[in-house]
Amino acid sequence: MRSTIDIPESLMRAAIARAAENGESLKDLVKRAIARELGMPSTQREKTGRVTLPLIARGAEPTVLVTNEDIEAAFDAEDQARFRGNV
Repeated sequence: MRSTIDIPESLMRAAIARAAENGESLKDLVKRAIARELGMPSTQREKTGRVTLPLIARGAEPTVLVTNEDIEAAFDAEDQARFRGNV
């Protein structure tokens, strides 16, 4: 169902920004907000493949240590495989 409502400009800007942060459309954000306000179940958001940063929490130690040498070796191996026609 379509509807027209008047929303203050500051609220609309905030809603657009939040939708973008969540990787969802403004329409989906509004539907979820209305459903939550009415105490109704909302549909689950689809995964967009976006990653929320930071990937490593502040103060946490990374579980995998990758050095520049490791990255260089991986690129070299990929180049060698490509030139041999293995990729």
